[in-house]
Amino acid sequence: MADIERRLRRARYLNELFPMDRRVFRDRTNPLETLSPMEIRERYRFFPETILFLVNMLNLERATERSCPLPPLISTLAALHFLATGTHHIVTAGLHGISRSRTVQKQFYNIAGFPQVVGVVDGTHIRIQAPSANEDDYMNRKGFHSLNVQMICDATFRFVDVVAKWPGSVHDSRIFHESAIRQRFERGEIDGLLLGDSGYGCKRYLMTPYQNTDSPCKERFNISLCRTRVVIEQAFGVLKRRFPCLHYGLRVKPDRAAKITVACVILHNIGLERQDMFSRTCEDDTDQPHVVYEGDGSGNSYRDHIAESFF
Repeated sequence: MADIERRLRRARYLNELFPMDRRVFRDRTNPLETLSPMEIRERYRFFPETILFLVNMLNLERATERSCPLPPLISTLAALHFLATGTHHIVTAGLHGISRSRTVQKQFYNIAGFPQVVGVVDGTHIRIQAPSANEDDYMNRKGFHSLNVQMICDATFRFVDVVAKWPGSVHDSRIFHESAIRQRFERGEIDGLLLGDSGYGCKRYLMTPYQNTDSPCKERFNISLCRTRVVIEQAFGVLKRRFPCLHYGLRVKPDRAAKITVACVILHNIGLERQDMFSRTCEDDTDQPHVVYEGDGSGNSYRDHIAESFF
């Protein structure tokens, strides 16, 4: 009882010391008002008063030309939830009411006219020192030890999903097959397409290039896909220039290397959100065509439909 009273006194003190502008919570669910203190502690690893302290200390309020800037509290809660649970960014975003799907699709469409794209997926190898256990598993095809880290980015170089746990010898397609994001696409929870290279299997929700282009529309499809997919290679470049440790290698054990990689991705996204680092400029006012498809559910058939209808 004394502990509860102490925390309440501290909360009142912090509210007086750091008054919050309640208007920033308008139109969004505020977990601090809907969950109990213990539920908040379990989900975010901090009690409400400490979260409010972090919000004010970080000073995330900023001027923006966007119509719906993300409130500082929601930004902080999303970051804490990701750090506390290790779940994917898209899951965290959905939990906190953060949705950018239509804007993202417009931004990708403006690159090279590819419709319905919500992200580009690829793997990047992070060099690590040879581990003491299962060393051969971490040797990649280029001859050095690494983690094969799967990432998905949007059209502005922001990473919306990261899987950093697989040894360098594991193929990109297996990492994607085992990922939670694939399961969400399979269940129809995410509306839109991912773009990948030929190392991935073509799915209803994952478009890959044609191996043989026997028609002009398939050739144009491949050109558009490649021009759009290059965004993730550029995003990797921005990330590794910002944090050279990911480029030169991490002299730590694999599990620690994975945590460092994820931390760098989070900091990268924060830098973009605060306009503290280079980002890709996108126009998002072009209306992309609506895709209507009534064929079977195979990836190849849907790819043919997009190629014939739009390219």
